[in-house]
Amino acid sequence: MTCRYVLALSFCLSGLTVLAQTPADDPPPVRLRGVIERVELPRITLKERSGESITLTLADKLTFQEVVPIALSAIQPGSFIGTAAVPRADGRLESLEVVVFPEAARGTGEGHYPWDLKPASSMTNATVADLVQSPQGRQLTLRYKDGEKQVLVPENVPVVTFKAGETSLIVPGAKVFIVAVQRNGVPTATRLVIGRDGFAPPM
Repeated sequence: MTCRYVLALSFCLSGLTVLAQTPADDPPPVRLRGVIERVELPRITLKERSGESITLTLADKLTFQEVVPIALSAIQPGSFIGTAAVPRADGRLESLEVVVFPEAARGTGEGHYPWDLKPASSMTNATVADLVQSPQGRQLTLRYKDGEKQVLVPENVPVVTFKAGETSLIVPGAKVFIVAVQRNGVPTATRLVIGRDGFAPPM
């Protein structure tokens, strides 16, 4: 029997196995993507994209957001966005998805760092310093506190924003993005991003 998250949350294909750890040994958060199978609040069971079924407890101070699709035109100079992207042969990044953050969330996760949406993908959370329309899509210059990146956003890339989540959305069949940790030996969701009517959070 194999496990994907041996050093993280220790989820096994047949269920859930939790490693005994001290607080100092707690693994870093992991990102999970999938469909809710069962709801018994404050616990949910997730069918993760790997095929594993994972039961998690929702944290008392859960960050809970609904992801909402918006138009590509919402990306404007001065917008603070997050984009998962993969490298192109020409040195630019090509966007896989874009989150336009509400103004109150400006600065969230600012920077450029590895991501796990696809192999070799990265995440850049930054301000749109420049925007140029090209035949391939929108060419963005993204500026963050330690540097900048050039990112191409093709016309067909999903663009979304966030709003406060509603508990009524937490139902079997809902598609979610979750950040989870082990808390006192219990797999715990600290962030839950959920789509309405089958919409999948693209991040």
